[in-house]
Order: sequence, then C-alpha cells, then structure tokens
Amino acid sequence: MGSKLYVGGLPYAATEAQLTTLFAAHGTVESARVITDKFTGQSRGFGFVEMASKEEGQAAISALNGTQMDGRPLTVNEAKPQEARTGGGGGGGGRSRTDFGSRSRF
Repeated sequence: MGSKLYVGGLPYAATEAQLTTLFAAHGTVESARVITDKFTGQSRGFGFVEMASKEEGQAAISALNGTQMDGRPLTVNEAKPQEARTGGGGGGGGRSRTDFGSRSRF
C-alpha cells in the first residue's frame, strides 16, 4: 500500500508536473495533485502526492519537509483522512420565503 502525503506552502504558480518531478527523486510517484480554487482556478497553496510505498513516502518527508520551492518553505507530512462532511448549506428554520406566519405583509 502506498503513502499519501500533504504538501503545504506551495507557490501559487506550482504545477502538478513540478510536484511530480520534485518527489520523483525520492521514489515512485503514483499521483500528484495541486488543489485549486473552484471559482478562480488559482492554486490554494497546497496539494497531495501519493508515493508507491510507505518507505518512499517517509524518505520524501525526511528530504523535503522544511525545504524551499521558489522561495516558499514546504511542509510535507502524512495526509490525514478527510473528515466526513455533513449536509448541504442553508438552514432557514423550516420556513419558506413566502411563509410570514401570523405577520401581515403590509
């Protein structure tokens, strides 16, 4: 089983290809993903890299955590599992927009 790593402090111009190249020096990169804002498409400054084995993941953490990429210090550690998200937005207290209760509109 592989190792999923969190990479923080990425330059906003960083690409997935650059991330792959950076981590490939420490083992086989299964995937590399730079997280982007869904509205602007700009990098959010962090990403995830999956290495082929736990050993390669640990080697990458040891070698790259605290180093710099384009002048920004990188934070590299094991990724934590994503927490389950609940429900969709909004509340409203069970009232519709046209339900004014006992109040008069006028």
